[in-house]
Amino acid sequence: MMEDEDHVKALVQDAYGDPRRVLRLAEVDKPTMADDQVLVRVMASSINSGDWRRVRARPWLVRLFEGWRRPRTGLLGGDAAGEAEAVGRDVEGIVPGDQVFGLRSGALAEYVAGKSFIVKPANLSFEQAAAVPIAGVTALQALRERGGVKAGERVLVNGAGGGVGSYAVQIAKALGGTVTAVTSTDKLELARSLGADEVVDYRRQDFTRREERYDVIVDCGGNRSVRAFRSVLRPGGRLVLVAAGTGLFGALGRFIGSQVRRRLLKQPVINFIASGPYGEQLATLKELIESSKVRPVIDRTYSLEQAAEAFLYAETERTAGKVVIRI
Repeated sequence: MMEDEDHVKALVQDAYGDPRRVLRLAEVDKPTMADDQVLVRVMASSINSGDWRRVRARPWLVRLFEGWRRPRTGLLGGDAAGEAEAVGRDVEGIVPGDQVFGLRSGALAEYVAGKSFIVKPANLSFEQAAAVPIAGVTALQALRERGGVKAGERVLVNGAGGGVGSYAVQIAKALGGTVTAVTSTDKLELARSLGADEVVDYRRQDFTRREERYDVIVDCGGNRSVRAFRSVLRPGGRLVLVAAGTGLFGALGRFIGSQVRRRLLKQPVINFIASGPYGEQLATLKELIESSKVRPVIDRTYSLEQAAEAFLYAETERTAGKVVIRI
């Protein structure tokens, strides 16, 4: 596929369904840059749960927000790492040629323009840096802003081997927490290598039936009920729900349930989706990474031409860390 100055290659979603049927590579207009944005030549991106859920319209409520018959915008992706080709006049801290990373919709493309970019960690490759933004910011917000983790507190991370969970284990340790990681058998050693003080194989042991109690629980797995989590929270503990959950209503059902418990029953249950601005949080993640307190975990890397296969693998929800796409 030939490229000219005004058009670039991007991954486009035409409908909902099997990634092999509804995703294609296409030429799209090269993005234009506003005064507060950076034009990035993307070297790598990664897949988050929100990406494959949009492709499949799973849960079906995705259609209410993205479009009933097909997504309103065909562009996909949110994580990007690459080179700053041009910089808006209102942008500080970045000059053309800098290697950057950050968040912007439509990142599964050769170019993206956005304002949530900073210079990437010096000790990461483009592929590693692309695995950080959305998952890292989500974990940081869950633990620091929402969970309020303090040094010495006991923190449980459910789904500790996945994209957000692998960052949550490391960030909880960096904040001074004592971390219990709940994950599958094949990811126990990974969780230990990320700094978990204790690991629990959920296939062999039910952590909600143990005597241990936790100050903060971050659920990245979505496979247990709010009631089950509440049973192992200490008085004054905080439960932060990151995962979408399962079933017909998915995230909406969890959101409604958490609001009822929080507002009517006065229970400290927090359901959230990461929100910006992201500059300070990306800077915090960069500092943690460059000080070797946090590292990205990459399960598999695919080319942009292999995007459909990458989505099929990501949606199994058995990945250890992130799935990365080389642009």
